[in-house]
Amino acid sequence: MLLTAEQSLLVIIDVQEKLAPVINQRDQLIARMRWLGEIANELNVGVLVTEQYPKGLGISVDALSGVIENAQVVEKLHFSAWQEPNFVEAVENHDKRQIILMGMETHVCILQTAIDMAQAGYQVYVVEDAVGSRRDSDKQTALARLRQAGINIISSEMAAYEWLYKSGTDEFRHITKNWIRG
Repeated sequence: MLLTAEQSLLVIIDVQEKLAPVINQRDQLIARMRWLGEIANELNVGVLVTEQYPKGLGISVDALSGVIENAQVVEKLHFSAWQEPNFVEAVENHDKRQIILMGMETHVCILQTAIDMAQAGYQVYVVEDAVGSRRDSDKQTALARLRQAGINIISSEMAAYEWLYKSGTDEFRHITKNWIRG
């Protein structure tokens, strides 16, 4: 199933000050998250952010501040965001069926959230080039398990171009001039 901007909700999971420094390839991952998040904002795709125990792990990294300035931020203690009533309520308020996940850590919070949301009936997509773990082997094992569980693994460009749907529009020209070609 292809993504549509109208049915998508972008969820940024736990990209926090004290967790990000230990994530493998963090700079590239955060750059991809920011890139896709800016496109989501441009296309009016809803953005929801989680922060795992922010008193201990800090708030979301500054590099994402422009992306998440208008997003709802949900604090959580469960590894699966779906186990947090405030997160469930926020997702239901958006009334979207396609959930696009990016963030940290792939083998813990991304994996558990994705599986729980798929079991709840959502179409779940994990953005491979915008999720990370401390060790690459944990990320790769999680991606394999997610595939086995029927979760869609996509790239950030797949999401962007599926949201755009076609070329030749003013929206396409604006976004490709500012983000995709840059």
